[in-house]
Amino acid sequence: MTANDPTTRPGRRRFLAGGGALTLSFALPLRAAPDALPDALPGSLEREPWLDAWIRVGADNRVTVFTGKVELGQGIKTALLQVAAHELQIDPGRLVLETADTARSPDEGYTAGSHSMQDSATAIRHAAAQVRALLHERAAARLKVPAATLVQDNSVFRTPDGRRVSFSELVAGSDQHVRAANALPPRSPEARRHIGVTLPRVDIPGKLKGYVAYVQDLRLPGMMHGRVVRPPSPHARLLGLDKAAVARLPGVLEIVHDGRFLAVIADEEYRAVKAARALARAARWEVPASLPAGRDLAATVRSLPSTPQQVLAQGKPGASGRRVRASYTRPFQLHASIGPSCAIALLEEGRYTVWTHSQGVFPLRGALAELLGAPVEAVRCIHAEGSGCYGHNGADDVAADAVLMARAFPGLPIRVQWMREDEHAWEPFGPAMVADVAATLDAAGAIVDWQYEVWSQPHNTRPGKAGNLLAATLLAKPFAPPTPTPIPQPQGSGDRNAIPYYVLPNARVTHRFQPAGPFRTSALRSLGAYCNVFAIESFMDELAHAAGLDPVAFRLRHLADPRAIEVVKLAAAKFGWNGYRKTARRGRGFAFARYKNLAAFCAIALEVEVALDTGFVRIVRADAAVDCGEVVSPDGVRNQIEGGIIQSSSWTLLEQVRFDAGQVLSQDWAGYPILRFNGVPDRVSVHLVDRPGQPFLGTGEAAQGPAAAALANAVADACGKRVRDLPLNRERMRRLAT
Repeated sequence: MTANDPTTRPGRRRFLAGGGALTLSFALPLRAAPDALPDALPGSLEREPWLDAWIRVGADNRVTVFTGKVELGQGIKTALLQVAAHELQIDPGRLVLETADTARSPDEGYTAGSHSMQDSATAIRHAAAQVRALLHERAAARLKVPAATLVQDNSVFRTPDGRRVSFSELVAGSDQHVRAANALPPRSPEARRHIGVTLPRVDIPGKLKGYVAYVQDLRLPGMMHGRVVRPPSPHARLLGLDKAAVARLPGVLEIVHDGRFLAVIADEEYRAVKAARALARAARWEVPASLPAGRDLAATVRSLPSTPQQVLAQGKPGASGRRVRASYTRPFQLHASIGPSCAIALLEEGRYTVWTHSQGVFPLRGALAELLGAPVEAVRCIHAEGSGCYGHNGADDVAADAVLMARAFPGLPIRVQWMREDEHAWEPFGPAMVADVAATLDAAGAIVDWQYEVWSQPHNTRPGKAGNLLAATLLAKPFAPPTPTPIPQPQGSGDRNAIPYYVLPNARVTHRFQPAGPFRTSALRSLGAYCNVFAIESFMDELAHAAGLDPVAFRLRHLADPRAIEVVKLAAAKFGWNGYRKTARRGRGFAFARYKNLAAFCAIALEVEVALDTGFVRIVRADAAVDCGEVVSPDGVRNQIEGGIIQSSSWTLLEQVRFDAGQVLSQDWAGYPILRFNGVPDRVSVHLVDRPGQPFLGTGEAAQGPAAAALANAVADACGKRVRDLPLNRERMRRLAT
């Protein structure tokens, strides 16, 4: 924790070199006048256009790279270091990377939507390249030699006669900063020493060796422990509470009671756990039967009030031919983080410091400030990795719990760890969805008309406002959640990837956005793309079958983008699609999508084995082809796709929230099973299409939709029966045998 200690961390515009207080930043001339600069800058430079927000040189000649994005296990720390090293021409091991901290880093909003490479890496690439070019130019002037004659050795420039000048010498004494330009300085396209190669992940050694790696591991001096007692259900009403006996328990320091928000603070963690259990027994609740238990999921979703928005309208509907229709559903699902959410908060001298695994420390800071009635400047949020994430889980909510306890017990850090039942029952769920799709095939088997409608609750209720925090809604004077709105295309939310990437002469796509439903919902990895790609690519297989065509050939005849065609052909070839021989109980499936229709291209072919007597579906092997533009870390991209396939397989085969009329029942791993080792594919191969010089395209969520559809298509091929409702669990699969 030393590196994140607020007493040793300077402000954003100042870099206090180790052992000194020399202010170091850049005061270097730009080639273009300010009024000649373009309005739009690449990536996150548009939000933070100053070079010293991204790259700073220390008095010890060490270069620090800053990002507003966070490490979620996706390897982004390593990839960003590679990009900076490539442009600065410095070995990655000599660089220091600092991630999201509201007192130190640029504000890049959320780490979400597979935007880290597109936004942050692009900003760092441009900033690092420009810093290096400016230093190179200044070194030539200082040493009075042509710039082309200088040789760079990490952060030192040398002349042919042996004279040298370091980065720190070139910036010493300056306190101005330079606005970034739009263009990259010229570089040889062959100069790819640090990118396009796999380097060891910088975050892995500490995790393997059991060092302090996650926020759950942090232990600060004098730290106390908190636990929250939740109502039995979101609409439960507190009838009475006897706090006296709980207050007398050993180690109990404070009981926090504000409306329906109940918490205990104790001097040891297990004492906090025992006190919370006692406080739960001391509370009396009225629990209304407000949840839609026992109802058909699709009917429940369709019954919610919705606002239709047509997101695609091209051509004219009503083309003649063979009409095919289908409906697909996805249940409410959990993030199911392996490590329950955790945060630490400290109130000291009127200022709050929060250590959090939130994916958006700056938006969270604003929400916490509103919750506390404090100035934004009085709240500092420092990111620390969490053991499990990928979406809006309980990370922000537990930070709110922690600051409320810190306010009640100032002067010492308060660590709040959720219990498993807190995580499963109270995190924002991934929304249940319904997709209706109809298409018309002409005599040649081509799609001549396409109609698609998708129903969905919000996928984006992340903090930014106090009302987005769970604890804020439970206070005696509650904060009302702001009215959710859909994310507009081309990013989309419930309609993310609802527009097919295929060439369709006549098409209509409608998003029926539902601002409210039975549960709080928000971002789960890939948002609506998981369900929409599952539905579209399942339906493409059904259309191919209706047309009497091979599923891969059917897709290729409806694709025009050469990059899409290449990944489809590559995945099919690596799988051995054309030479596949079907055997009993086994089948093959294929699916393709370009994430958000603007990020990475991903095609997946896989084989399954289905035992209908037990309902067990086993993935035998999978081949994925990916085009994510220029590849920085090949192994990093493969990790993302492999992990996406496995996570999506768990969603598709097992995961759904169960509930009765009063409360969520999926409060432990027995009630919410996830994929185990016996369900992991025997082999997953990821084949990359590297495009040096092309923009970075996000890969973190590229595989979820195609994996679900390829799996469903393979199951249909194996058993001859189509399942359109997720998950394809044992109960549902056994019913196919009857």
